[in-house]
Amino acid sequence: MRAVFIQGAEEHPAAFCYQVNGSCPRTVHTLGIQLVIYLACAAGMLIIVLGNLFVAFAVSYFKALHTPTNFLLLSLALADMFLGLLVLPLSTIRSVESCWFFGDFLCRLHTYLDTLFCLTSIFHLCFISIDRHCAICDPLLYPSKFTVRVALRYILAGWGVPATYTSFFLYTDVVETRLSQWLEEMPCVGSCQLLLNKFWGWLNFPLFFVPCLIMISLYVKIFVVATRQAQQITTLSNSLAGAAKHERKAAKTLGIAVGIYLLCWLPFTIDTMVDSLLHFITPPLVFDIFIWFAYFNSACNPIIYVFSYRWFRKALKLTLSQKLFSPQTRTVDLYQE
Repeated sequence: MRAVFIQGAEEHPAAFCYQVNGSCPRTVHTLGIQLVIYLACAAGMLIIVLGNLFVAFAVSYFKALHTPTNFLLLSLALADMFLGLLVLPLSTIRSVESCWFFGDFLCRLHTYLDTLFCLTSIFHLCFISIDRHCAICDPLLYPSKFTVRVALRYILAGWGVPATYTSFFLYTDVVETRLSQWLEEMPCVGSCQLLLNKFWGWLNFPLFFVPCLIMISLYVKIFVVATRQAQQITTLSNSLAGAAKHERKAAKTLGIAVGIYLLCWLPFTIDTMVDSLLHFITPPLVFDIFIWFAYFNSACNPIIYVFSYRWFRKALKLTLSQKLFSPQTRTVDLYQE
């Protein structure tokens, strides 16, 4: 990740991060602007952490939510929550101060965690799309095809593949020894910039768009099948009709989550790829807006669940009430109308 900056109305770009040769220029904001940005970022992090923490708690605590789909949602919530806890605090300081003050070790670790949690999110959304496709398009075989064990395998892959991929490029010498033609000049002192530059932008492009194409194609098929099922709903029994309606609503909700994910991440991904061809001409302010818009996606899923899932609202009410400590609460049927 290259160093990013936020430019305000009153700035003094002549300052530098460190009083040494080769130091990065630093944009100094007025105290008021700094306070506003810090408060806005802190509010965003609070929403991300608390919202996803509740999703993780609800799925873990209430036995009615122990389903393959919800275990994938739990793992996705953990990735978003850890992003808010471990990545965004340092990203906030870097954005406001326009410098990296935490050394090379934390720079590499911060970049590793940032990439890990973001790739984990898109992998999980892709796996959830596969789950919904099986539930809608093959409902009779779905319970036997997509079991809890299968969901756990997807979760392992959703964390393991991004962790291995990111470790390979950040903690081995493959970049310096074999990909030197892709490297730019060394970053200035006070930035947290990967040595991957052009290569990183182009390599992340398919990692973003291939899962996105899979998700879009699956949801198009889900929409076609769900529409056909809706036309045939009168011929089904009440129990089958209710189950089909439940699965369609879940698919619609998760389709909205995928759509918002694409909306949030598309500007940053396209800019990273195009910018590498044009020698990184994107203004720092624009680049910073793109990356924080992408981070904002981590706060969206809990908000979507509140408006879309009745079980989520029930779990929230129970968690915030004294009934949470009742022995019967954990086994309550959250899906009951």
